[in-house]
Parts: sequence; structure tokens; C-alpha cells
Amino acid sequence: MRSIIQKILDYYNKSQFPLIAAPPKLSQDSSMKKLRWGILSTGNIAHRLAKALQTSETGELVAVASREKKKAEAFAKEFPSARAYGSYDELLADANVDAVYIATPHPSHARWAIRAARAGKHILCEKPAAMNAAEVSAILDAVKESGVFFLEAFMYRCHPQTAKLVELVRSGSIGDVRLIECAFAFNAGYDPKSRLFANALGGGGLLDVGCYCVSMARLIAGAANGIGAVEPLSIKAVGHLDEAEGTDLYTTAVMKFPGNILANLFTAVAVSHENQVRIFGTKGKIIVTHPWFAGSKGAKIIVHRDGSAVEEIVTESAEDLYAYEVDLVARHAAQGQAPSPAMTWADSLGNARALDAWRQEIGLVYEVEKRENMVHPLWTDSLTRRAHATEVTLSLPGLSKPMAKLVAGGMSASTTSGQMVLDDYFERGGNAVDTAYIYGQADTSLGHWMKTRGVRDQVVLIAKGGHTPNCTPEGVTNELLESLERLQTDRADIYIMHRDNLEVPVGEFVDVLNEHRNAGRFEVFGGSNWSIARLIEANAYATKKGVQGFSVLSNQMSLARMVDPVWPNCLSVSDAESRAWLESQQFPVVAWSSQARGFFTDRAGLGNHSSEELVRCWYAEDNFERKKRAAELAKRRGVEEINIALAYVLNQPFPAWALIGPATTGETRSCFEALKIQLSPEELRWLNLELPELPR
Repeated sequence: MRSIIQKILDYYNKSQFPLIAAPPKLSQDSSMKKLRWGILSTGNIAHRLAKALQTSETGELVAVASREKKKAEAFAKEFPSARAYGSYDELLADANVDAVYIATPHPSHARWAIRAARAGKHILCEKPAAMNAAEVSAILDAVKESGVFFLEAFMYRCHPQTAKLVELVRSGSIGDVRLIECAFAFNAGYDPKSRLFANALGGGGLLDVGCYCVSMARLIAGAANGIGAVEPLSIKAVGHLDEAEGTDLYTTAVMKFPGNILANLFTAVAVSHENQVRIFGTKGKIIVTHPWFAGSKGAKIIVHRDGSAVEEIVTESAEDLYAYEVDLVARHAAQGQAPSPAMTWADSLGNARALDAWRQEIGLVYEVEKRENMVHPLWTDSLTRRAHATEVTLSLPGLSKPMAKLVAGGMSASTTSGQMVLDDYFERGGNAVDTAYIYGQADTSLGHWMKTRGVRDQVVLIAKGGHTPNCTPEGVTNELLESLERLQTDRADIYIMHRDNLEVPVGEFVDVLNEHRNAGRFEVFGGSNWSIARLIEANAYATKKGVQGFSVLSNQMSLARMVDPVWPNCLSVSDAESRAWLESQQFPVVAWSSQARGFFTDRAGLGNHSSEELVRCWYAEDNFERKKRAAELAKRRGVEEINIALAYVLNQPFPAWALIGPATTGETRSCFEALKIQLSPEELRWLNLELPELPR
């Protein structure tokens, strides 16, 4: 089935609404080399972009790719300048391609955008940029790391009509905006196998055309507040889902934005609508007759101002509307993104988050987001190390494999983002993952990740158990056995007791842990949130009995002092006395909350109380001085403040690993930067306020 966009364009081309005029002349050197474009996919929208390139001043089509070589060859016959490829990877490998247009089905947008970024190609990606905000975030991380351009292809956002609309709202032409009404809906005729309805293809109205309504409401609300696109404060929605596919047939949402602005949005693939935008203010209203296909004949902005004559504004347009997108890419390629009202990076991410919230309201979940279907990394079919992976490891006595200095926390493994973070972590050179019985579904999801990626034997698996109130020898046994079942493995590499129980003689814990070690369920064991005194007692018992003792301590440690425990009965070894003992014994530590849970980012500040946990656990005069010093050293080194804080843990004068919990692949990349930072003993002491001046 043809897309609704193509149907409408055909109507414009054949009726009284022809596409008119030529793209405006660009202020650039006429000798400037044109961007050489490749197109991924050969569908209707790909044809539209190819035609736009024929009228573009800045671009030329040089390649097209399809999963079926014959389709690419047929496409190339229509556009003889294009080389035909039988796979998308072949096109991305073409050194003569500067930029790509991604016109594949929704679920594969993120995959090919990430691969294109890694191939060094500028990217124009058909909307929606991805299936959800986690995927958009992964795209943007790849784009930033590769230094390429990225634009989500909302054509109307690139058109002068939209710029004029923003100008009218921002200037207060209708007073203070109070209500925005947007609709983009059509009745496609039910076909459960078509991309408009099939769940596996990202079907339903929200991702196909509802994303336009969300992007417009966010843009107008932002303009009314004197800024770019703004995020909704709240979203309430209802909808009707297809019984067979679970995709949205029609749905409506009410959003509230800053400035007391409300928005009513409607989208559908089974119901037609006027498909207009109306904006109501305290001194009038604005109607946009053709907001989504700005520039077609009949498209106008109608302004009703109280006490004034109605004003109709017609914006001159291009012969081909999509040429605006193409030329924007060329104009702003060096900056990496186009300015608003085109979709900036933050705008695309914000749009995806709003769509996620709308979907959550109506209970819409796509098949590709279900754990059982996350069987390989988003961007590739198999998980392997990158060519330039950073493998920084340290040996732990008794452990047969060296363990990466950065240990990935598995607490968020049950989310789409969590699975992507684990994939990215492994690709970058990491090989250690941490989980716990108390994490529940995350424990199970980590097992799914290891099995589907085939990496169990390549990773150091840290399992934890015996958390209060099950901190007994029997509780350790029960939780360990259940965790191994969840993890789909017969062994961990390291087992760590999650808590201590002072009412249980320490020897009973040593005995039960040795029983499981001797049964092959792990190689070494340790304690988390155990006092050093209790650890010494346990190892004295083990030595006397001639059995294995605790090999590792996993307590909180960071540059910032933990003012108040993050969770009850948590212990830290950040203090000078604990660190002195660890150094004297060269006793290994796997530090949790190694970055003080975001204290060394812009989330924390003397006047910032947005996070109750940060305020409660880390806000103190001495910690803010440490934060100040970390920022100063970061500036000298040309790195981020958070990198210095993490490097502080990794550079301790005793074996130290850092547990990290990145929420995005970009945060993973940032963590790996800390591995490159070497801190001297004097710098460590200065950061921790033990020296008055920073050594030169």
C-alpha cells in the first residue's frame, strides 16, 4: 500500500494544487562541490527525494540501494546518475557517497542511521527518526562520535511557511497562546500486512503521521515561550488499538506545556480529518490550512486578530518541496545539525520522548521492543569488538579471566536502552557485568542478553545475593540458585554477598560460600556493604580453616563523600582510613556509585535541588569543593568533569574497578574516556582536599 504522503502528493500533482516555483537561491559559492547522495530503499518516498535532488542546487544523486538488487537497478534506470547496490552496506562503503537518505521502514531507521554515521556519511532520516527515544538517543550518540550531520526529515519544518508561523507566534500577533489543535489523520482501508497497520513494521497512526502533530505542538508551544521546541509537562491520551496487531487505529491526546498552553492532538490511519493546525490566543487565532505539505497551492496561514481584518499569508514555495530538506543538509553539514524550526538533535529526541509517553498512555508496544525479540544489537547482527576497542583489564587473584576496569551494571538490562548500553559497552572493550537477585527482571534480561549475543564465556559475570532480609546462609543458597536459573547459566565468575548480617557468625557465611565455590558455581567471592573489620574476621576464619576467604570488597567509593547512604545499611570506603587499609593490603575493590550518581555533572549545583537523592546523599561543602577541583583539572586535561571523577577511582593505589550505570550509549562512551586519564598521587590527594594546591 502506498503511503498517505505519496497519495497526497499525487493529488497535488494532478489537481488544482500543483507544486510551484523553484527553491530559493542559496548564499554560497557557486563553485562549491555538491553533496553526493545515496538513497537507502526504493519506495515512494525515496522516489520523491530523488526527484528533489534533480532540482537541488547543493546535491546530486550518485547511488541507490535495495535489499533486492533488481529493485535498485530499476530505480537507477529512472535516475541514471545513480549506481545500483544490492545491499545497504555496499552503498555505505562507497567512498563517493557523502550523504544518505534513509527511507527504509520505521523499525530499521535507527540501525541504518547508526551504521551510516559510523561510515562517516551525513544523514537525512525519514521520520520518525526511530521507534522510541532510546533508539533516537543511540543515533545521536553515534552521530556526535562520528562528527556527521543528522536531520529527521520533517519536510514542513524546513519550509518557509513554518518559519513564518513561528515568527507570528513568537511576536505575539494573537496575544498569549492558550490552545493548539493539530490533526493528521486518514482512512487507509484496513490491511493488517501493510506497514500502516502491521506491528512488526511500526504500524499505526502515531509513528506515521502523529509524530507531525507532536512536533508541531512542541514547536508552537516553544515559540510562544520564546524558545525552540519545548517538552510537554504532562500528556493524557486515549486511543483505539487494532485487536489483531495492537497498533493504533485512531488516538487523541491532550498535552500541557509551559506557559499554561494546552494542545489537542488527533491522529489516525482509520479515520479521516481536516488535517489543519489551529492556534488560539488571547487576542485572536491562526489557522494553517496545509501545515504538513507547506507550499502547495492553497496552503496559507490565516490570521484572525481581534478588531482587525483577517490576514492571509501565502509563502512562496519550491517546485519540489523536498528540495528544502536536501539544501538544508548542505548548508549546515559542517555544524552537524540544522537550526530550528528544522528538527535539531534535541528536538528529535524530545519528539520521541513525547511519542513514547503517548504510546504508554494507550498501551501501545511494538514487537521489536519486547525482550524476546531483542536478539542482536540494534545496529548489527552479531556482537563483536570494535576495531579500536579500549580493553583495559586488571587481574583479580583466583579469577581465571582478567576483568575490565569498568564494570557494567545490569540493573537496567530489562529496558531497550539497557540492552543497547550493554551492546555498546561490550563493543568498546568491556567484559564485566554486574547483577543481583534483587534486580528481578533485570537479572533475567541480562541472561537473555548473554545468551542471544553468545558472549557468556567472554564476560566476567558478577552475581550478588543474600540481600536483607534474606542475608542468611540459606538465603544465599536460594538466591544464588535462582539467579543462575534466571541468568541461563550454571555459574557466575564472582559471587558477592549483597549485605552482611551481624547476627550470623561470619564463619557460617564463609562455609556456605566455599560449598558453592567447590561445586563450581563461581570462582571467587566477596562482600558488598561489608565493614573492613567484618571482612578481616571472615578471612581470619578462612585462613584458620584452610579454605578460601573473601577476595573482593564491593562498597561505595567515589571522589565525593557519601553524606547519607543511598540505600539503608550501605557502606563506603571513600574515607582516608579505609583507603589506607586497602592500599596496605592491596585488597581489591569494585566500587559502586563510583561517579556519585551524577554529582559531577550539571545535575548537581548549589542552587540545583531537582534531585532529592543528590541533595540528600552528596550535597556538602567539602563535596562541592571536590566538584570545583574536578572541573578545574578537567579543563586542564581537555576532558569532562565526570571523567576526572571516574578516573579518581580507577587510579587508586590499590586494585580498583568501577561499577558504572550509563543510561545511554553516549554515557558509556564518556565513561571509557576515563580509562585514558592517568592521575598522579599528588593529583589524587589534591582532588580529595588533602593538598592545598594543584601540582604543576
